[in-house]
Amino acid sequence: MVSYIRYFFKQLEYKLPNLSDPTSWLPIIIAGFVILVVVIIIYLILHRSEKSSPKGPSNKNTNGQPATRREAPREKQPEVDKMRELYKDLAAMTATLNYQRVLDFALDLSIQALDATGEPAHRLIAAVLLFAHQDTTPKQVLYVGAARRLIRTDMSTTFPAQQGLLREAIDEGAPLLSYEISQDPELGRLITLQQCKSGYCIPLRTGLNSYGVILFAHQDPQFFSIANREVLDIIGNQAMIAIQNARLYQDLEQEKERMMEIQEEARKKLARDLHDGPTQSIAAIAMRVNFARRLMERDEQAAADELQKIEDLARRTTKEIRHMLFTLRPLVLESQGLTAAFDSMAEKMKETYDQNVLVSVDPNLLPELEIGKQGVIFYIADEAVTNARKHANAENIWIRLKTMQNDLALLEIEDDGDGYDVEAVDASYEHRGSLGMVNMRERSELLNGIIKIESAKGKGTRIRVLIPLSEEASDRLRRGI
Repeated sequence: MVSYIRYFFKQLEYKLPNLSDPTSWLPIIIAGFVILVVVIIIYLILHRSEKSSPKGPSNKNTNGQPATRREAPREKQPEVDKMRELYKDLAAMTATLNYQRVLDFALDLSIQALDATGEPAHRLIAAVLLFAHQDTTPKQVLYVGAARRLIRTDMSTTFPAQQGLLREAIDEGAPLLSYEISQDPELGRLITLQQCKSGYCIPLRTGLNSYGVILFAHQDPQFFSIANREVLDIIGNQAMIAIQNARLYQDLEQEKERMMEIQEEARKKLARDLHDGPTQSIAAIAMRVNFARRLMERDEQAAADELQKIEDLARRTTKEIRHMLFTLRPLVLESQGLTAAFDSMAEKMKETYDQNVLVSVDPNLLPELEIGKQGVIFYIADEAVTNARKHANAENIWIRLKTMQNDLALLEIEDDGDGYDVEAVDASYEHRGSLGMVNMRERSELLNGIIKIESAKGKGTRIRVLIPLSEEASDRLRRGI
């Protein structure tokens, strides 16, 4: 096209237009029109090529290869950094085994996360309410395990969790939002919440285990938006995992210490029993043998009678030692089961101490009890029977193991002895040398059961242990239902 234009203008050099003839201007007009059209076409081609080419930074790396990853816009980088720090803190919280530190982590992360979303969280009230078991009532209550922006008076408040937002969240096992938290029948007792218009309660529950709730409150009724609730739900779920891990670790440490105490108490009990029983008997045997040896020189009949007494004493000592070995490790329990172990205990009590022990066991119950649980039940009964024999002056002792409704078993040890004042003995029990009652309570806890002691002077003693046979029954016992 360019060559054609050059040729066209070359012809014009030899054919200049005649000013008097208008038709002579026609080639010049045509040439101008052609040039204009060419310029327009070139402009359109260049403009289209500029649109198709990428703008901004190059899509290739330094080696000229296509880039496989594009960087985030600069204006979004601070938000990405905040979320990265949040996830890093969540991982650190989950790995923490310190129980109190986990609670503080959960509250601080909640406030930081809401700050990261752009919501002002400086007035957010947060608290972790955990279940505790009061000694004066079988019901469980919630206490403040950790809190942010609660006044000191509110920190000592406890909640029965029997009504209002707390009960609904725990029963449903799902987070709940409330716009009347200051009017709540239980949470309304907190002075700090009187100015709050909205509250959000996240239950800390896994399976049948309920540890408590995380409670948030704010003066703005619209503060807990869907986005904010989603953030708090994520932190609540991670906090539940961390609390469960920390609680399991804490329970293991306590269980280890408890086992060491039980072993130490067993050694002390064995030492006392050996000193009060076989050791004294063997010393008496040695003295009587010496006396019989001297009698043989003067009175053979008297020496023969003394030897008979020594033989009886030796046989009784042997029975006491065998009974002690039986209580330390009842092999019949491992080979024949709990009923046979109870029967063997009753026989040895009658043979060794002339103590009547009557046993009644529901045979349909035993298949539901693991061998480990049967062993714990046996040691609870053995401790109770031993205490009754030593201190109650009882003529008869009854051992009963039977099934109750709602997946519960009942172990009863009852005697017709002297009885005692339970409250007075419990008040001074830590000053006593024996830990029999403590051992029974701790072994009941190993079964997730509850022990109750009933006694009065002159009316005998009855010890009742409720034993759950399922996780549902165990949960009901813990909640006092």
